[in-house]
Amino acid sequence: MNQYPLWKNALVIIVILLGTLFALPNFYGEDPALIISKESGLVFNESELKDVEDFLLSRESNFTSITNKDGDLLIRFANVEGQIDASDRVRSYLGRFSTVALTFAPRMPGWIQQLDLNQMSLGLDLRGGVYFKFEVDLDAAIQQRLDQYITDINKSLIDQRIRRSIRKEGNSLRVELANPEDYNQARRSVREIDNLLEVTNASSGSQTVMVVNMTDDQLKQRRDFAIQQNILTMRNRVNELGVAEPIVQRQGLDRIVVQLPGVQDPTQAERILGATATLEFRLVCENENAFEAEEKGRAPIGCDLFKDRSGNPVLLKKKAIVTGNQLIDASQSFSQGRPAVSIRLDSKGSKSMLETTKKNLNKPMAVLFVQQRQETIEEDGDFFNRSVLDKEVINIATIRGVFSSQFEITGLTVFEAKDLAILLRAGALAAPIFKIEEKTVGPSLGQDNIDKGFAAIVAGLIAIIIFMILYYKGFGLIANIGLVVNLTLIVALLSLLQASLTLPGIAGIVLTVGMAVDANVLIFERIREELRNGNSPQASIAAGYQKAFGTIADANITTLIAALVLFTFGTGPIKGFAVTLSLGILTSLFTAIIASRAVVNFFYGNKTIEKLRI
Repeated sequence: MNQYPLWKNALVIIVILLGTLFALPNFYGEDPALIISKESGLVFNESELKDVEDFLLSRESNFTSITNKDGDLLIRFANVEGQIDASDRVRSYLGRFSTVALTFAPRMPGWIQQLDLNQMSLGLDLRGGVYFKFEVDLDAAIQQRLDQYITDINKSLIDQRIRRSIRKEGNSLRVELANPEDYNQARRSVREIDNLLEVTNASSGSQTVMVVNMTDDQLKQRRDFAIQQNILTMRNRVNELGVAEPIVQRQGLDRIVVQLPGVQDPTQAERILGATATLEFRLVCENENAFEAEEKGRAPIGCDLFKDRSGNPVLLKKKAIVTGNQLIDASQSFSQGRPAVSIRLDSKGSKSMLETTKKNLNKPMAVLFVQQRQETIEEDGDFFNRSVLDKEVINIATIRGVFSSQFEITGLTVFEAKDLAILLRAGALAAPIFKIEEKTVGPSLGQDNIDKGFAAIVAGLIAIIIFMILYYKGFGLIANIGLVVNLTLIVALLSLLQASLTLPGIAGIVLTVGMAVDANVLIFERIREELRNGNSPQASIAAGYQKAFGTIADANITTLIAALVLFTFGTGPIKGFAVTLSLGILTSLFTAIIASRAVVNFFYGNKTIEKLRI
C-alpha cells in the first residue's frame, strides 16, 4: 500500500533533475559587462580584440577579462562603476561604427554555457536602467490617413479630368466639384479607393459638395495600427541601440512603455526612441525665385517653400520622388571624407527614382529632412503642448547620372548621420510620440532590491521550515523538502521562459512559499483526522492525500484564475506578479501532491507502521 508505479517515481525524479539543471545558472551570479558589435555586422578578429585589450590596459580600466563571443567582444568588469567608465572610453576609441551595449554576463562554467542555459531575466527595478513612458498622438495618425486619402482622391479625379477642390474639416474631407454632373463619377472613384468610406451628398444651391468620412471601425483600426506600428518601430530602434533584454509594450489606450535594463545614460536612447525623423527626395523648382517667394509669404503653384541649414529659402516641387516609407535599408558611411548615409530603396521607390533621374539629368534634387516634435506654449497664463512639424533641406545635389535603388546623401554631421541611419533602418513612426515620464534606476539600487527580496524569501522559508518541523515532526521535514524543490522549479521555469522577474514578482514567490505549505497542511491535518478515527497509519496516509485533493485543487484553481486575470488586464509589475504567482501555483501542486507523496511512499510505503510522527 502507498506505492507509486515505477513510471511515476521516474517522472518525479526527472522533473526534479531537469528543474535543478535549468535553475543552476542562477547560482553562479553575474558580472557587469560590455558587448561590442560592429554596425556593419562583421565579426571582430583576434588582432582587433588585442587592440581593444591594449587600449583598456593603457587607460587602467578595471576589466577582468575580454573574450570573443560569436564575433562580438565580451568584456567583464569587477564592478558597475568600471563598466560605465569603460563604455564611454571604448565608444570614443572605436568611433561610431561599433555598438557598445551595457549588460550583465553570467558567471557559468563552460559545460553549462554549451547547453545554452540562461539565467532569469531581471526587470528594470532589479537590473537598473532607464524607464520611458510615451504618449502616442492618435489624432495625428488620423490626420495622416486623411492626408493620404486627399492625395489618392486628387490623383484619381485628375486622371478623370474632374475639376475639384478638397480640404479637411476636422476628421472629414470636403470635396467641392465644379460640375454637378461629375458627382456620381467622383463618388465611384472615392469608393474604389476605399469602399468602407462613408460618402455623403452635402450639396446646396449652386454648390456641389461631397463629404467623405472614415467609419468608427476605420478610426479604431487606424489608432490600433498606429500603436502597434510604433511599438514595432521602437523595438527595432532599441535593437539598433544594442540594449540587452529590452521591454517595449503598450499601456492603456495611447501609451507605450519602454524599459532599457543596464542603460544609465538616457540621452541617446530618448533621442532615438522619440524621434519621428524621415526623409523626402524632391526636385528643386529651378525657374522660380525662392527669395521673392519668401518675401511674398507664399510659394508658386506646384512648389513648396522651405529653408536649408543656413537659413536660406529653397523652393521644391510639391510631389516627392521618394519618401522614407520606401526605404528598406540605411547605413552610415563616408563619401569623399564627408559623413554620409547610404540609402537602399524598395522596388516602388527604385522605379520612381530611376524614372526621375532619367528625365532630369544635370538638374538639382534636394533631400528634405522631416521631423515632428512637441513644444510647450503659454496662452493667458496657461501652458499647452502642441505638435510642430519641422522640414529642413539638408542637401541639394545635381543629378549627374541615372540611379535607382542605391545612392548616398551628405550634408550631415557624423552624429546626425549615425542617428538618421538608425531611424531610417528601424522605420518611421506611424504617429508622433511624446515623452511624458522618465525614470532612471541605478544599478546599486537594483542590487539593493535583489538583496532585500532574497532576504525576504530566505526569512520566510526559514520561518516555515522551523514551524513545519516543530508542528508536524517527520512529515514536516518532508514538506520542507517539497518546499525547496518548489522554489527550485519556480526559478527553473523563470529561467526557461525568460519571463522578467521584478520586485512584485519576488512578492509573488514569497506568497507562493506560504501557499505551497498550505497544501501540505491540509493533507497532514486530514491524515491526523483519519488517525483519530482509528484508521491504520497506511490507510490514513492514503485517505489524507485522496480526500484533501479536492480542497487543494479548488483553492489553487481559484487563485490561478485570479492570477490569469491579473496577467490579462494588468501591465508591467502587475504582470510580473501574476507570472510568478501562476508558476508558483503549478509547481506547488506538483510538489505538495505528487513529489511529497513520492517521498512519503519511499519512507512508509508497504511497511508495517504502528505510529506516525505527525
